[in-house]
This record gives sequence, C-alpha cells and structure tokens, in this order.
Amino acid sequence: MKEDAVSFASAGLRLHGVVSLPDGLRAGERRAAFLVLHGFGSNSDSPTCIAPAKVLNEFGYVTLRFDMRGCGKSEGEFGRVICLEQVEDTGNALEFLSKHPNVEPGRIAVIGSSFGGAVGVYAGGTNPRVAAVVSNGGWGHGERKFRGQHTTPEAWAKFTKMLEEGRAHRARTGQSLMVPRYDIVPIPDHVRANLERQGVGMLAPNSVEMFPAETAQSMFDFRAEDVVGNIAPRPLLLIHAAKDSVTPTEQSVEMFKRAGQPTELHLFAGLDHFLFAEKSTRVWNVLRQWLDTYFPATK
Repeated sequence: MKEDAVSFASAGLRLHGVVSLPDGLRAGERRAAFLVLHGFGSNSDSPTCIAPAKVLNEFGYVTLRFDMRGCGKSEGEFGRVICLEQVEDTGNALEFLSKHPNVEPGRIAVIGSSFGGAVGVYAGGTNPRVAAVVSNGGWGHGERKFRGQHTTPEAWAKFTKMLEEGRAHRARTGQSLMVPRYDIVPIPDHVRANLERQGVGMLAPNSVEMFPAETAQSMFDFRAEDVVGNIAPRPLLLIHAAKDSVTPTEQSVEMFKRAGQPTELHLFAGLDHFLFAEKSTRVWNVLRQWLDTYFPATK
C-alpha cells in the first residue's frame, strides 16, 4: 500500500488528506475509489478512518481520507464543525480525487462513521457524482437523534437551553458560545472503556474538545433522511450496532425506510457505536460481500 499526503481546496481553505493506493496497481490502471469521512470533531488519523481505508485498500480500492475544515491539519476555524460545510468539503474532495491518474472518475464512493455517515448520506443524496454510499452508525434526523441521546427530561432541558444560550450569546456578543464535546454528544463510559481494552483510542490525536454552539445547532437542523431517497439507483449500505449507545439505531432504520433500491441495512449484535474500530471480521465480511455485488473495485 502506497500513501501520499495531499492537500486540496474547499471554500478557499486548504484541506489535508492522505491518498492510499492498493498493492498490485499497474501503471495507468484506474480503480474505483472511496472518500473516507471522519466522525464528530475527529480527523483522518482516527481509527474509524484508518481501519476502513486499510481494508478498502486490501479490497483493491483507492482511498482518500481527509480532515474536514477546522479539523486535524486542515485550515479553518478549529472546532467549527458545520454539517452542510462538511458536505461541501466532501464534494470538493470528490472533485480532487476524480483527477487522480489511478481513479476512475465516475466511480468514487463515500464511506463514513457516525457524523461522517450522516454527511456521506447527505452528500450522496445531493451530489449525483457520488457513486455509492456506506454509512456506519450514521443519523438522518438531528432533532430526533438528540432526543435519543439526551433521554431524561432534565437532560433534554439542559441541551435545549444550551442551544438557546448559544443563539443569545451570538446575538449579544457576535462571538460563539463554546461548549464541551460530551454536552453535545454523550459517550457512555462503557463504550470508552471497551475501546481502551482493545487498545484502540476513541479519539484521534488533536480531536476537537470544545465546539461553538452553532455546531450543535447545525446538527439539530440536519436532515439527511430528507434526501436519502435521492441516492437510488446508486447503491447504499447502512450498517449500525443493533443496540447503539451513542447514535440511536432507529436513525439508520428510518433512513432505510426512506431509501430507494438498491439499499441494504445490517444491524450487528454484540458491537457498539464504533464498528470500524472494533476489528470485527463480521463487519468487514458484510462490507466485502456488498461491494462485490454493487460496487466492485474493478469492472
């Protein structure tokens, strides 16, 4: 596997990425490719980016994992994570990768985890150049997702008060109210402990810990399920933990109900939210079989 650090433009910013080529690629040969999207406030050095990129390279695909604006090594206000801006970054990454000499420009798919899964679905539903979509633990309806993550009346009141205070603070001062990561998306202790037992860090180095309240508002307003039906007839794979402690499983179920064909939904028992960091052969086998059927590396 050959890796090259790259950069490309998005909204006047330089975004950092890594292009990886599969072994055995012949000179001038073009393959199908994947954009690998990172999760909430993470970056391309996260296990949920590196692991699928490595597996996809082994399956014969070219990959580009990259840092969204404001994340990792990319330019932009650090921590300013806005859903539709990440959709724009994904489109510009696709444009960049389509010019690579080893990529078939009409066969570039997206794969993402959690926040990246939601962005990937939205990108596929709004950009016809996305050839296929794989969403791992993604979400389609921001408000409903947050209600599932802040389940008690007290937790929901605290969360919605934070949104209100963020809007008021911005209007009053012209500045963003900064809020901690886990006030937006809680991660249960047992999920963190499970990954640590496996020797996998949940967060990549230089992950965002404090976000502007506008980040939470953009997620609250985000509706990937409104556009998921537009992906068909391009293939869509939705995978999710059967009992997800972070993103409610119903998010992928509801997107599946709204999707056209061909779409598959796979729920995995005994695993939790960070499926791509779990080193599960069950997950990779499902991915391999789906790719062989709907989106092979070579025609």
